[in-house]
Amino acid sequence: MHTAILTFDGFNELDSLIAFGVLNRIRRPGWRVTLAAPTARVTSMNGVTLEATASLEEAAQADAVLVGSGIRTREIVADAALMARLRLDPARQRIGAQCSGTLVLARLGLLGDVPACTDLTTRPWVQEAGVRVLDRPFFAAGNLATAGGCLASPYLAASLIAGSEGVAAARSALHYVAPVGEKDDYVARAMAAITPYLGTTPSLATGAAPAPAPATAG
Repeated sequence: MHTAILTFDGFNELDSLIAFGVLNRIRRPGWRVTLAAPTARVTSMNGVTLEATASLEEAAQADAVLVGSGIRTREIVADAALMARLRLDPARQRIGAQCSGTLVLARLGLLGDVPACTDLTTRPWVQEAGVRVLDRPFFAAGNLATAGGCLASPYLAASLIAGSEGVAAARSALHYVAPVGEKDDYVARAMAAITPYLGTTPSLATGAAPAPAPATAG
C-alpha cells in the first residue's frame, strides 16, 4: 500500500511529519509512505527544507493520499495549474486532509455534501467554499476523512492503518508514539475518535458518528 502525503512550500511540519512517522510504524512488504510535492524540495513554515520522495503525479496513483496543511494553502488553491495536477479520486483512493488541507479538498470539489474538520484559522475559508465544518478532531465518510488541529494528525494516520492493517495495528502504532505514563489513555482517546467511522458511512445530514456496534462477549 502506497500512502502519499502531499507537502507544499510553507508546510506545517507537525501535519506532514507526525503522520509520516506514525504510518511508518507498519513494517511489511509493499507498505510505502512518501512525501509528495510539486517540486524536488519544499521548505516548511519554520524553515525546514525537505526533499520530496514522490511527485504529485505519483500521488495520483497512490492507494491513499493525505493532504497536509501550511501557511500557503490559499496560494495553492488559487494556482489553477498546480490544482490541475492534483488528480485525486475517492472512488479508488482513501483520501484524508489535515487542517488547511481540507480547503484543498473543498476547492477540488471532492467533499460535496460531506461535512469536514479543519483548524480554527482555516474554518471560515472552508465554509466559504461551501463545506460545513464540524467542531471535532476527526470525521470520515466513505473514503474521505478530515482532521482538525495539528495534533489530530495521528488520528488520520491511525485511521488509514486501521482500515488497511486492522485496529490492533493502529493501536500499536499509536501506543509507540504516545507519551510514557499516558499511553493507555492516549490510545483510548484516539481510537474513540476514529473507531466509529471504520467500515461505516456516517450520517452526512448531521455529521454524526454511527452508533457503535453492540459489545460481544469474548
